Amino acid sequence: MRKARQHQLSGRIEEQGGADQIGRLADMAIAGALLAVTSTLMLIVALAIKWESPGPILHRQTCIGRGGRRFQMLKFRTVVHDREHMKPMWAGNTTQVGQFLRLTRIDASAAGQCAPR
Repeated sequence: MRKARQHQLSGRIEEQGGADQIGRLADMAIAGALLAVTSTLMLIVALAIKWESPGPILHRQTCIGRGGRRFQMLKFRTVVHDREHMKPMWAGNTTQVGQFLRLTRIDASAAGQCAPR
């Protein structure tokens, strides 16, 4: 079975023409450039969160995916850590960086499918 699978894979690679390989190379170059831009943005956001308030940078949220499968999603923290002891409830608990992240939707809170456990 394994040899048959390897043969299928090697057969597909040989069938690809030069245009497919150039397209793959272009996809990888675009993905690399976007990764460089977004990783710089994520580093700036992480430093701003850490500078503004103590506590973790990321927040872990359990989400329900297709077929009812649960998965963990990491989001930037937008609220004061341990907010029950720091501020009264009516005073608001979103940090200034968090307000910007929510406004621009960088914190990934736009995912409507995610619900807390």
